Amino acid sequence: MAARRSARPEGGLPSYITPEGEARLRAEMERLWSDERPKVTLEVKRAAAHGDRSENAEYIYGKKRLREIDGRLRFLAKRLEQLTVVRVPPALDGRVYFGAWVTVEGEDAETLRYRLVGPDESDVDAGLISIESPVGRALMGRVQGDEVVVQRPMGELTLEIVSVDYDAPGTSK
Repeated sequence: MAARRSARPEGGLPSYITPEGEARLRAEMERLWSDERPKVTLEVKRAAAHGDRSENAEYIYGKKRLREIDGRLRFLAKRLEQLTVVRVPPALDGRVYFGAWVTVEGEDAETLRYRLVGPDESDVDAGLISIESPVGRALMGRVQGDEVVVQRPMGELTLEIVSVDYDAPGTSK
């Protein structure tokens, strides 16, 4: 997955993340620190042993990659401090809130299932959409049977909420 950076300015509203999203960010941080950084550090050390560093492509690329890894590690550490992990689902009143799995039906009768998550873990291909996205904002607070109109650059999209639940697909209460 490509690195994602939140567009939220510092001091803005709280950013939420699911426990699964937090675990993914922590796993990325651990992988970078324990696996990738030591490998690249060793490559840089080996490249430096070849002599003139100013024309040593492996050394130059390795140092650049180390800066990228260190930057990502700093970003993840700071971002994890700023995030609020939402571990408990809201009162189950049938409304769409953060963490909900929402099944919607589009104008073309196509059924889609999304989970509303924070911007740090959104992945449309996996069905994870940000509560800050146009679709996420339109769904928040709505209930089964509601129709929502989503304003998109390519025109309006009307969706009907078919179901709202807080259990991951394939799990039961």
